[in-house]
Amino acid sequence: MGRVSDARQRLMDAVLKLIWTGSYGSTTIDSICDQAGVRKGSFYYFFKSKADVAVTALESDWQGRRAQLDELFSATVPPLERIRQFCEFAYRKQTALKRECGCVLGCPLYTLGSEICTQEQTLRAKIQEILGYYRKYVESAIRDAHAEHSIDAPDAAEKARMIQAYYEGLLTQARIQNDAEVLRELPRGIFAMLGLGQAEQLAA
Repeated sequence: MGRVSDARQRLMDAVLKLIWTGSYGSTTIDSICDQAGVRKGSFYYFFKSKADVAVTALESDWQGRRAQLDELFSATVPPLERIRQFCEFAYRKQTALKRECGCVLGCPLYTLGSEICTQEQTLRAKIQEILGYYRKYVESAIRDAHAEHSIDAPDAAEKARMIQAYYEGLLTQARIQNDAEVLRELPRGIFAMLGLGQAEQLAA
């Protein structure tokens, strides 16, 4: 059994791994406890339900990723380079996951959200909230690129929504095809959506 001091974190780590590599429906409280090495009684000491631990785990995971995104989207980095870095990070992450797990896992938020959106409203709302945070990073880069006249995009919020849909769509396609190479086209597609021609993309 995991120490009391880390049992809660073990449970959160376990639920995220099981859902991402499998599905929410196939993940049970027993399997979460087994993965975490925590007794079932301890699970209910910390959490009320599977949905409760999933919501808490997603929030905790997001808080851990913010520093990473702050670095990728640092104001010290040119705006279009921030977007390119974000795309390259996604490719590296999915390639590493395939080496580790044997398959491309795609975005955990979209994978989970598409499965539970009609069933677990609290969980759906948490996923939507976190996706909104991700979108704001992209939006800020677009605003800065427009301000420095690198692109013509006065509608930064709308462009960010379009880019997020494209980005997440390719991640889902990569998961379905089990092929991280699908993500190689992310920068080209996103820059085209921002109105950059091929020569401008190479210079960005």
